Amino acid sequence: MRRNTTLIVLLIAAVLLPMWYVSLHGEPPSEEIAIDESVTDIRPLDGFVDTPNKLSPSQVGVIVWVGLFGLLGALMAVHRFMNDAVRPPDDAEAVADGGTVSLPWLETDERWIVEYHDATDAIEGLVAMGGLTVLAIVFAALFTGEYLTLARTQYFGVYAAGMFLSLALSTVAYYAWFMPHIEVAEHRGHE
Repeated sequence: MRRNTTLIVLLIAAVLLPMWYVSLHGEPPSEEIAIDESVTDIRPLDGFVDTPNKLSPSQVGVIVWVGLFGLLGALMAVHRFMNDAVRPPDDAEAVADGGTVSLPWLETDERWIVEYHDATDAIEGLVAMGGLTVLAIVFAALFTGEYLTLARTQYFGVYAAGMFLSLALSTVAYYAWFMPHIEVAEHRGHE
């Protein structure tokens, strides 16, 4: 593991461990209120993960921090994927400094294209886009089906998260495989 990564992990642990210790001494758990099973077979509180019925404010704070650090890690992983996995290596042939590429909407007297790599348009990108589109449609159908059934709340979060994540990943796949890599230079004056 690189030194910077180790330092970041230690910093996160130094913040989260005391917060988690405080959150363990929060409010006592409350009793679950259940639906009378002799009347209906709806189980709106059922899920595939056991969750507490009540959280203290400090427990919510720790969960929010863990979620934010997880989001930061996910953004970093997506950024590295887009730049490392499908972008051309530095030694790849590129059109540079007034080559054959002309983008009048991007070039001005003060800004010009330094390096241009055309989009890869690889079949892997098409497969990824198609698969993620199908996944988004499936999660949207499941979300709608959950709304139209009697339970109405059981897996809303899971289906919505799946739908939005698959849409976000399809945006990432489009950017990675179907957008050109352009570097520009610009004269900047501090007047």
